[in-house]
Amino acid sequence: MDIKTATALHRLRLISIPEALSFPALILFGSVLSRVSDIDFLMKPLGILHGVLFVIYAVLLLDVWVKAKWPLKRVALFFLFALLPFGGLYGDKLLKQYEADGVIAARARAEGTVSA
Repeated sequence: MDIKTATALHRLRLISIPEALSFPALILFGSVLSRVSDIDFLMKPLGILHGVLFVIYAVLLLDVWVKAKWPLKRVALFFLFALLPFGGLYGDKLLKQYEADGVIAARARAEGTVSA
């Protein structure tokens, strides 16, 4: 794995957890609380925060798609994770594994263990 691919994966990992947590926060604190009480001031800032994080996640996912040459199915799966509450937490776990696999493969190539 080259440095650009590793960096793209790492950036996607960095945004996946905040994005994964912002959606349930929006649902719980924004939607539910505004309906069951008079607390409605959280809806707009949480909505904006989640929207910005979602767009950043989508852009970084496209960056990984291009740099890591992921198949469309994998990209669609990670996009689905962004649509599910807490889905990005599982996506982060998978991204961590992809990063580790890439580092191991890069070290093996550097040591001449493999030629791939």
